[in-house]
Amino acid sequence: MTYNMDAETTAHTEPMADEEEPLFSNLDLFLFSLIVGLVVYWFMSRKKPEPIPEFKKLDTPAPTTRETSFIEKMKKTSKNIIVFYGSQTGTGEEFANRMSKDAQRYGMKGMAADPEEYEMGELSRLSEIKNSLAIFCMATYGEGDPTDNAQDFYDWLQENDDEDLSGLNYTVFALGNKTYEHYNAMGKYVDKRLEELGAKRIFDLGLGDDDGNLEEDFISWREQFWPAVCEHFGVEALGDDSSIRQYELKEHTDINMNKVYTGEIGRLKSFEVQKPPFDSKNPFLATVTVNRRLNKAGDRHLMHLEVDISGSKIRYESGDHIAIFPTNDSALVNKLGQILGVDLDAVISLNNLDEESNKKHPFPCPTSYRTALTHYLDITNSPRTNVLYELAQYASDPKDQENMRKMASSSPEGKALYQSWVLGASRNILAVLEDMPSLKPPVDHLCELLPRLQARYYSIASSSKVHPNSIHICAVVVEYKTGTGRTNKGVATNWLKNKLVTDNSHKSTVPMYIRKSQFRLPFKATNPVIMIGPGTGIAPFMGFIQERAWLKEQGKEVGETVMFFGCRYKNEDYLYQEELEEAEKTQVLTQLNVAFSRDQEQKVYVQHLLKKNKEHIWKLIHSDNAHIYVCGDAKNMAHDVQTALYEIGEELGGMTRTQAIDYVKKTDDKGRYSQDVWS
Repeated sequence: MTYNMDAETTAHTEPMADEEEPLFSNLDLFLFSLIVGLVVYWFMSRKKPEPIPEFKKLDTPAPTTRETSFIEKMKKTSKNIIVFYGSQTGTGEEFANRMSKDAQRYGMKGMAADPEEYEMGELSRLSEIKNSLAIFCMATYGEGDPTDNAQDFYDWLQENDDEDLSGLNYTVFALGNKTYEHYNAMGKYVDKRLEELGAKRIFDLGLGDDDGNLEEDFISWREQFWPAVCEHFGVEALGDDSSIRQYELKEHTDINMNKVYTGEIGRLKSFEVQKPPFDSKNPFLATVTVNRRLNKAGDRHLMHLEVDISGSKIRYESGDHIAIFPTNDSALVNKLGQILGVDLDAVISLNNLDEESNKKHPFPCPTSYRTALTHYLDITNSPRTNVLYELAQYASDPKDQENMRKMASSSPEGKALYQSWVLGASRNILAVLEDMPSLKPPVDHLCELLPRLQARYYSIASSSKVHPNSIHICAVVVEYKTGTGRTNKGVATNWLKNKLVTDNSHKSTVPMYIRKSQFRLPFKATNPVIMIGPGTGIAPFMGFIQERAWLKEQGKEVGETVMFFGCRYKNEDYLYQEELEEAEKTQVLTQLNVAFSRDQEQKVYVQHLLKKNKEHIWKLIHSDNAHIYVCGDAKNMAHDVQTALYEIGEELGGMTRTQAIDYVKKTDDKGRYSQDVWS
């Protein structure tokens, strides 16, 4: 209800015409009484001041904001080596932890550090610490980009030309994949830039190739690195071989279960009480509203899912990625529990022995072994050599011990054994334990060593202009036979496949967040677009097509929209056939080209169709300022498409191969050639 205070005041204060005006009006007296009453009430009701007791100084300091000075932390904990990591999938972080542990073996003290958590401008102060060294384990993400956690560090390096890092000793190990055009771009940039700013490189840049054998590249580099460091600082290379524990086990026998993590990524109970904003540390539980098989026949399972983001305030653009946190197969978890002879429902915490570390636990604690092995730990990938090395002590058969240590060494024989017995045979940790019956590690040490289960990224197959509250995913279920006769299943795709819309009357949900991408439609709708995406590489283009259709409906002029799609058989795995043919009919797609690779004797792929349409393609690129988009397999398809474009440039542009390569590179530099590829 609204009161008109002005009207009321006027009614009370207007003087009577026939009476003498009093010194105080009724309203004045009323207001005066009210004020006096309030003052008296305040004096009477307020608490009497209490005598201030003398507080004893507390032993533990009050909680403070997180320490952002790595220099102060290193001084406080007598550390001389810091290992920064740029990591998107956890491998860079894992390598950094291994390097900091190595430092201890060589009589030094190291710490792994996330550059996002520290003030990187302090690098110039590292000279304040005797025999100090900064190691950078830097992964490259996407098209030569820094990882999310290294973006600020990258920006700082770019912006600070006058920084003097002459007192900094450093080395870089880069993690990348040769199938990508910008191979190890981030690691190479950090290595070069630190030198430009005056820092001293004390060991050569290491280049790790995930298309080959990243683990082997790392071990070979590390084996030469540590003796060089010891020589540089005049330290004796002890190379202590003993196992070093980073965490200690605490078993909880009597704990309030409301304090126990049950799969949350960050905040306890965050899946019960959801609070935006949603990101990698606070994913949103999106409800699955559609889960259907896309292919009509064949052995593979290609699927289309839709998840509801209503009420989350999540925004996305066509071309962005959805990141999904999967869980491991319960059958695998149960088998691990069985073979290790452990009560999976025991509640535990693994607490960092270094009390000053920002990382208090390897995963959210307290939790149960079952939750850790289901939600937090990677139990399906082949274990890295450091895991085998640390676990070797728990093998009762000397032969098993010897083989495990050999596989973790840098000897040619050891590398070959690791390559064939672990990687070649696709043995995961369960298969290793099954095939080495004498190996009985304590489950807490195994949990300490296994890497974290990572989010999986999928190109979004919808447009937010058309589906603002829904995100579409297109994926193929991964399942294959290994050399040992076992069946290995992709964690995320098999988990998604089983996310039925309603499961026993419960709605299925997936923890997710959005990762922004540079894979964007042109700002001008009139620019033509050429989309090349065989198989599930069609995903982002479904969003692009929806968006171009929406623009047309808004009465906007839309340029040519050309699609090159490829699959095996027309009657088997022609994904989104109805939608694509409808888009062609309504002229949203001005041209639809589909390569059915196995419907004829001679295999036909998207690059062949590009060459077949070379005159039209060349006109769009050379004369009409077309934007080219490639999505799918990086190793073969993306490379073959580039080669086809070089050949078109040579043939129709009258260029040499070098000129054609340069021409395509310039379209990339101008933001007209975008790739969303994976290996």
